[in-house]
Amino acid sequence: MEVQALSPEIIQDTEPIPPPSDSIPADQIDSTFQPTCIDLISSSLSSSILALSDEFFAPASSLTLPHPPIRRPGVFVSTGAWYDGWETRRHNPAAYDWAIIKLGVASGRVRGVEIDTAFFDGNHAEGVEVHGCFETGEGADARVTGEGYAGWREVLGWRRCGGNRRQAWMVGDEVEEREITHVRLCMFPDGGIARFRLYGVVVPVFPSASEEGGQQEVELSAATMGGLVVRASGEHFGSKASNLLLPGRGVDMGGGWETKRSREQGHVDWVIVRLGAKGKVNRVVVDTAFYRGNFPRAMRVHALEMGEGTPPEAHDERWREVVGLQELGPDKEHEYRMGADEGLRKKVERVAYTHLKLTIVPDGGVKRFRVFGTRA
Repeated sequence: MEVQALSPEIIQDTEPIPPPSDSIPADQIDSTFQPTCIDLISSSLSSSILALSDEFFAPASSLTLPHPPIRRPGVFVSTGAWYDGWETRRHNPAAYDWAIIKLGVASGRVRGVEIDTAFFDGNHAEGVEVHGCFETGEGADARVTGEGYAGWREVLGWRRCGGNRRQAWMVGDEVEEREITHVRLCMFPDGGIARFRLYGVVVPVFPSASEEGGQQEVELSAATMGGLVVRASGEHFGSKASNLLLPGRGVDMGGGWETKRSREQGHVDWVIVRLGAKGKVNRVVVDTAFYRGNFPRAMRVHALEMGEGTPPEAHDERWREVVGLQELGPDKEHEYRMGADEGLRKKVERVAYTHLKLTIVPDGGVKRFRVFGTRA
């Protein structure tokens, strides 16, 4: 029997392709992006899928869900096995399938891209490209979804995808400087992707000054306005402290911030929020929606002002109390206003802050932490 010799070209084709230099190991994706970025297309921010080429096996709306993908072995629907993600038909006659997504914020600057093919193995996408555009005003969504739209610019060039894995890449310096409002995911040539995350920073649009010349009140802490959780004492039960800054009150106990039960005398948990803009605080809202037997017994709020750089520590001596210790109740919005009894302390009236710290006593769950005020 003749044994065929392998040429160097054939050997090169069969060797594993090394990851690009901008690739991020799966176990470092969260630590790379979460301290300074949010997912600009998360459905929690009310992003929307505007148009797509196909979603025969599984809907594209799953791409932007905030929770990790799940598997339901043995569950079948009319088109085949159930998958938690976006899956298109086989044998795509075009070069790629695509989905166009409107960001959940006014605009943002991209820092990185994650493609998670969890549980897609053998039916996963071979590769992806990501493009973005900046389009505002009346008819913006119709323009970006129109045939022949020429405003797309590369966010991430073609990257190979593996099956059943998280994979992420940093974007180039030029991309980081551009603002985008819409993004297009191209999946080559077809197949399935569980989650698509677009990590970046929000570029908020603040309301203009009133006719009297004063600043209008805005939710300075909102994720959609650039608010960001920069430190937290802990996260448990699959909850994330960043959920505190999301819009709305949620639909159940998921989507809030909950800490584990403490067993130590004097224990407290805390979260530090960097406001979307330096501002003067008018009122603070602590919402325990859906937390009925596991809400904190009490809470207090501190604030400070500092420049850019390393976020403040929980025990920084510059923290100043702006809401004293207050009891909390179940499933309720607790509002504390400037000058009101047991509300914001009078001394914060003429002071502008950049960071607020919510401390809960001793532990428990909070759905939202909202800080309203005017920009300084």
